[in-house]
Amino acid sequence: MAKQYETVIGLEVHIELATKTKIFCGCSTEFGSAPNTHTCPVCTGMPGSLPVLNKQVVEYAMALGLAANCKITQVCKFDRKNYFYPDNPQNYQISQLYLPIARDGYVEIDTQTGKKKVRIHEMHMEEDAGKLVHDEWDDTSLVDYNRSGVPLVEIVSEPDMRSADEVIAYLEKLRMIAQYLGVSDCKLQEGSMRADVNLSVREAGSEKFGTRTEMKNLNSFKAIAHAIEGERQRQIELLEEGKEVIQETRRWDDNKEHSYAMRSKEDAQDYRYFPEPDLVPIVINDEWIAKIKAQQPELRPEKLERYKKEFDIPEYDAELITESKKVADLFEATVELCGKPKKAANWIMGDVFRLMKEKGMEPEELKFSPEHLAKLIDMADVGTISAAVARKVFEQIFTDDVDPEKYVEENGLKTVNDEGAIREAVEKVLADNPQAVADYKGGKQKAFGALMGQSMRALKGKADPAAVTKMIKEILGK
Repeated sequence: MAKQYETVIGLEVHIELATKTKIFCGCSTEFGSAPNTHTCPVCTGMPGSLPVLNKQVVEYAMALGLAANCKITQVCKFDRKNYFYPDNPQNYQISQLYLPIARDGYVEIDTQTGKKKVRIHEMHMEEDAGKLVHDEWDDTSLVDYNRSGVPLVEIVSEPDMRSADEVIAYLEKLRMIAQYLGVSDCKLQEGSMRADVNLSVREAGSEKFGTRTEMKNLNSFKAIAHAIEGERQRQIELLEEGKEVIQETRRWDDNKEHSYAMRSKEDAQDYRYFPEPDLVPIVINDEWIAKIKAQQPELRPEKLERYKKEFDIPEYDAELITESKKVADLFEATVELCGKPKKAANWIMGDVFRLMKEKGMEPEELKFSPEHLAKLIDMADVGTISAAVARKVFEQIFTDDVDPEKYVEENGLKTVNDEGAIREAVEKVLADNPQAVADYKGGKQKAFGALMGQSMRALKGKADPAAVTKMIKEILGK
């Protein structure tokens, strides 16, 4: 009988904090600027420059720790992690090893077998490194130090996850918490959320952990899921062949769907950590913790309860809408403007989600304004435009954030309420389709659908279907 294996996974998740300036200097953290334009002597590691801690970083890290049920370390400090790499300008990184800001927390995830707690070993603050840009044409590597010194919180989980599905659920939960708190936008494609996967396999039922590998370079949930499956299979094959799994850091290549060894996995002693001499310890008193707790915004569980009571929308809708803070904010702003929660929910659940799926978009990429969606809901509601026209207009709102009133006016899309115009169109359709008229009068209901379709087309979809139906029946009944 073939051996059964269990996968054991722990994660190191880096979340870039959404402060305006870097962790130890006043340089901007804005993403996407020209290389090396957000730099100074501190974040490029110039001799004699000294770091000064950004208080907002500490408060964001505390907020994240509290939201993930962690204990805040009331006297914490920074340490130097020494390693040599071109994107690391000082040849060390200021991080936290001995006294990280938060410890012993957990987040709850939904799995196929029910709810599960994934324990968080610790969260620590640190500075990000710069970015190496490899130019294959010139066979050179260039360094961009814009990211150097951008504040990070690293969240280290316990090895509590057992599948790619659980890992994705855990990451989605962390991303949701960070976005709801407003401490990070967590855009994987921009690197503001990154995950390293520590994975080992062991025989099912065994208590002893197998040898773990760490996988880096994972910048999408899809890549993470593929990497986990690929590494699990690789380790099982090695064990089946009687070979050893080597503790090492591996790099995932998403294009080739394959990982390859980068270096042997370091232990803490390899980094020769020692207390950071240029920064004093951080003392966090009870009042400061209480202040951060009091400032915590409404998180998803409270929002869910409020939606069900205040807006009377189905639980399923409320759950999907609150999965993303961006979508929840859009929904609430739309409702505030038009006062129609059920209709706003229907538009978001229907057309917004459909178009996002078609275009492969994340909620954070939504650009249209709640004002324009609310206007459209009102226009469809009072019959200024038909339901079919409303959907077409919404596609323009979705892509170009057009003002629906102007767009409808400019493109002549208003509902035709003129009885004379409807009668004229219907009479022409009936005259042009004598066979369909005869079929309908002979009892064939399908023929009515054909006449209805032709009439709506003749009116360019701008008439109220109920009015057209009534008109056809009235003329045919004579």
